[in-house]
Amino acid sequence: MSGGTLIALAADEIIMDPDAVLGPLDPQIPAGNIVYPAPSLINIAKLKGVNAREEFLVLADVAEKALQEIQNIVIKLLTDKLGEEKAREVAKILTEGKYTHDYPITVEEARKLGLNINTNIPFEVHTLMQLYPQALQQRPEVEYLPRPPVHFQPKQHEKE
Repeated sequence: MSGGTLIALAADEIIMDPDAVLGPLDPQIPAGNIVYPAPSLINIAKLKGVNAREEFLVLADVAEKALQEIQNIVIKLLTDKLGEEKAREVAKILTEGKYTHDYPITVEEARKLGLNINTNIPFEVHTLMQLYPQALQQRPEVEYLPRPPVHFQPKQHEKE
């Protein structure tokens, strides 16, 4: 979700199905076969201070840099749409660990952030998406369902 969210933030208008979600942009820092959320690494480093292991402090340093980098990107993408102060606020919300990395940000929540969300998706888009089924993943997280929502009914002339 986070990659799609980053792409969506570059748009003047984000077109989403009413049941679609965006995701947080908190950087994930790999360490061996474990991946840590950057905000958590930074928080733990502050709590432990110099008593933390050297490797952990290095990870926390990388996490701080990654967090600043993604915030700068979000601010750059949103400033022309929201103004600099609001762009900074949204960047903090999306990156600093308010949500877990897999938290689904709904259309309503995205609108509350000030994002320009349009949920008017033509029926033909759902029809087109049925031609591109989502590949199976080893570890399912979010699955795209290639069907129009139950509440979506095409107009009579669209059926013909």
